[in-house]
Order: sequence, then C-alpha cells, then structure tokens
Amino acid sequence: MISYAVKAFSQVFQPEYRAIFWKSIGLTIALLAVIWIVLQGIVAQFVTLPYPWLEGVLSVLTGVGTFIGLGFLIGPASALFVAFYQDDIAEIVERNDYPQDGKGKALPIITSTILAAKFMGVILLGNLLALILLLVPGVNLIAFFVVNGYLLGREFFEFAAMRFMSIEEAKAFRKAHGGRVFIAGLFVAALMAVPILNLITPIFATILLMHIFKMLRKRQLMTV
Repeated sequence: MISYAVKAFSQVFQPEYRAIFWKSIGLTIALLAVIWIVLQGIVAQFVTLPYPWLEGVLSVLTGVGTFIGLGFLIGPASALFVAFYQDDIAEIVERNDYPQDGKGKALPIITSTILAAKFMGVILLGNLLALILLLVPGVNLIAFFVVNGYLLGREFFEFAAMRFMSIEEAKAFRKAHGGRVFIAGLFVAALMAVPILNLITPIFATILLMHIFKMLRKRQLMTV
C-alpha cells in the first residue's frame, strides 16, 4: 500500500497530470475571483454607513473576511473542477500503467456531474471537519483521519471501479475490500491535511485508488 501511495504522489507531478492540475487551479481562481467581486459588490450596494471612514473599515474587514473564506473554499472548488477531468486522469493511469488491461468506460455525463458534486461535498466536509475538530483536544486528529479516510477512500475507489463495473458491483467490490480501501483513504486524508499540498488531493486520490482497484481486481480475477 505504501509503495502505491509513493508511486501515486510522484505521478501527480508528471506532465500529463500536471496539465490537469493547472487547468483546475486556473478555473478555481477564476471562480473565486468572481465570488470575491460579487460579495464586494453586494456589500457596497446594500450597506450604507453614516461616515466615510466606517465604510473604509467595513470594506477592509469584508475583504479580509472574504479572503479567509475563499481560502477555505480553494480545496473544495479545485476538487469540483478536477472531478470533471477524472476520466482523463483514469485513462492516463490505464494507458501508462495497465495497457494490457484495456481502457475503462468513461462515466455518462450525468453520472460524472453527480460524482463531481459528491467529490466537492466530501472535500468540503473534510475541510470543515478539520476546522471544527481543531477546537476539540484529543480527538481532532483521530476523528479527522477516520472520517476522511473512510469518505475519501470510498468515493474515489468506487469511481475507479465504476469504469469497469456497474454501480452496484462497484459498491459491493468496495465493501468486500473495505479495510484496504480505508487504509488508502488514510493516505489521501493525510495529504489533505497538509496546506498547499492539499490542492493535489483529488488528482492523487484518483491515481492512488485506480492503482488499488487494479491490484484488487487482478487478485480477484486470479482466484476465479
């Protein structure tokens, strides 16, 4: 499992994957910039104070608050955009590492969109949980890794499996190998806990869980 995690981490920085990362970051920055402008415009339009200096203070405080809030959204927003490139990431893994297995089937656009929203929700939940649990001594790290290890492992593994199986088969296959999937999810959660590096979490998770799926699928076929 460690060898797969090391391999996945190194692959994130290869040119093919790096191109997807920069696309997602560019779209993320554009989205956050639009949100920033809209929020600033709302405050300027609907909040009127009796003194100009108070408006200046409010503008500064709003800007700082918005910056902090948008910083919290960088991870989930980038996860949303990376999710739209997940099939591309999976195809790169299949082509470069498992050419003998053939190409998986890209998910239908509706399924892909639903998964994109789910991935964003999972990353958002993980970041929110991390923020809340920082205030709870003793259980914060344990709870963070347990919850996110389970959620991240489950979502990204089922995505990999659904390229080769039905949704029902993918879920059953994940449950049959729940322990290994959870351990893989812990590696993803560990990366998500590191500032800056957490931006590559969705790409790393997709690559890693593709490797884990391929490994478990091969073992299954050998025993049949």
